Amino acid sequence: MGLSFSTWRAGGYANAAVPRPADPATLQQLGGQTMGTTWSLRFDNPRMLPLAAVRGSVELALARVVAQMSHWEPESDIGRFNRAPSGSRHVLPAEFADVMRCAAHWVAASGGAIDPTVGPLVACWGFGPEAQADGLPNAQALAEARAHVGWQRLAFDAAEGSLLQPGGFALDLSGIAKGFAVDHGVAALRALGLCDLLFEIGGELRGAGRRPGGQPWQVLVDGDPASVRRVALADMAIATSGDRWHRRSHDGRDWSHTIDPRTGEPTAHALASVSVMHAECMQADALATVLTVLGAEEGFDFAQRHDIAALFVSHDATSPAVQTTRAWPAPAGA
Repeated sequence: MGLSFSTWRAGGYANAAVPRPADPATLQQLGGQTMGTTWSLRFDNPRMLPLAAVRGSVELALARVVAQMSHWEPESDIGRFNRAPSGSRHVLPAEFADVMRCAAHWVAASGGAIDPTVGPLVACWGFGPEAQADGLPNAQALAEARAHVGWQRLAFDAAEGSLLQPGGFALDLSGIAKGFAVDHGVAALRALGLCDLLFEIGGELRGAGRRPGGQPWQVLVDGDPASVRRVALADMAIATSGDRWHRRSHDGRDWSHTIDPRTGEPTAHALASVSVMHAECMQADALATVLTVLGAEEGFDFAQRHDIAALFVSHDATSPAVQTTRAWPAPAGA
């Protein structure tokens, strides 16, 4: 379904915008590919900056994130850390360190529902660049993976921004780095003097300023199959996590790509997806991962305690199909 320039769909991948006759010439769009998905930008360009310069700024920012935090790139900073010898300590680039500080906060707050060292378990269950055989992992493989998972073993120095490689640990920031990349791209665009924009990477979005004419940027968020919800992104971001897009199956068992670091097992609750709104997309991305791991009941309670704006979608008839926390905004136009 085509959406107007003012409206994008969250909860998966954003649909392409469709121009409207009333849109001014200064309202422009760009897009491209990054991190195995796509990026899209809608922005008001009153000074008519060359599109090549705007694109170059976005692509430079995204390339910086990939060079530091992509576990699909062997020569990235995270790739080198994952191969580093036991006992070595690594001072991280500033952006990488910021992401780790965010991760450290939510690891502690959630009791380990998010853990950047979950990489070996992700691979064990058949996902990521080091994915193992298609079948179910055996007990020995799971035990070996669990032995290399545990955030505390990294001895993260938040002030210095450094990590210890205990030996055989593999960082996986896929539950937070994409959101950070959205924020990093927005910061690069603001440095060009662009203040009114909607930037998206693989369905994670952040709105800054407003559309020409003063209306906020709006997105459609998947609710139940019969309806979607419209929310305004007035200097806000939204990220979605869930089990609807990446799954595997073998011998009659079907499992999600979301691995609970506390158990070493894929999540197996009724939650289909969680959308989180926050001023920073990095925080929204991390929180969507946390709440997805915690599940509909525990996650909802956690979100309420921490005043998180979240929308939960369940696929089990025994629980509400769609549930929102008190911090979730009323639908736009309501």
